[in-house]
Amino acid sequence: MTNLFSSFDPSTSFNLSLNWMSTFLGLLIIAPIFWVIPSRFNLIWSKIIITLHKEFKTLIGPVNSHGSTLIFISLFSIIIFNNFLGLFPYIFTSSSHMTLTLTLALPLWLSFMIFGWINNTIHMFAHLVPQGTPPILMPFMVCIETISNIIRPGTLAIRLSANMIAGHLLMTLLGNTGSSLSILFLNFLIITQILLLTLESAVAMIQSYVFAILSSLYSSEVN
Repeated sequence: MTNLFSSFDPSTSFNLSLNWMSTFLGLLIIAPIFWVIPSRFNLIWSKIIITLHKEFKTLIGPVNSHGSTLIFISLFSIIIFNNFLGLFPYIFTSSSHMTLTLTLALPLWLSFMIFGWINNTIHMFAHLVPQGTPPILMPFMVCIETISNIIRPGTLAIRLSANMIAGHLLMTLLGNTGSSLSILFLNFLIITQILLLTLESAVAMIQSYVFAILSSLYSSEVN
């Protein structure tokens, strides 16, 4: 390990890139749900999915939401699963890498843009100039809106990966100092690590929700 950031490198441990297998572990867990009697976990997850469906339906609109919410619910599910999986020791956090986050954000944004500019061209042009803009500022507003539209997939990807890396990096830094501390400070360190783990659990849920909500908002703008 050459530096601290190399602990987040996919090929660091055992000289293998099998760390990415954590992304596909969900398929082994989700599959039996469809064949066994629903447990409490299944019922809780069903309630979460129904709540998300109602939320996305409100954002997208009742006309355009036929089946569209399934995309964003699936997106939320895969991100929250990867985020939580990364909280376990010695498991690679795939959602902390731009390779995964940009792969999720870029095709979604690109498909929305292509659909919008082909089917609702006038509507997309109208989005470039906010309502009530003075005529003098219109060229500047078009430039600003165009740039803000282009950087959307980048901001989605960076927001998720940066939030995942920041907490894990802080926990790694604090954990590495444990061997040189006294018993008294070690107790404080353990309490701090537990609190940080709780915070990271909240961040894992919030960031997956934010990613899915912003994606649905971008899709609602092209209709």
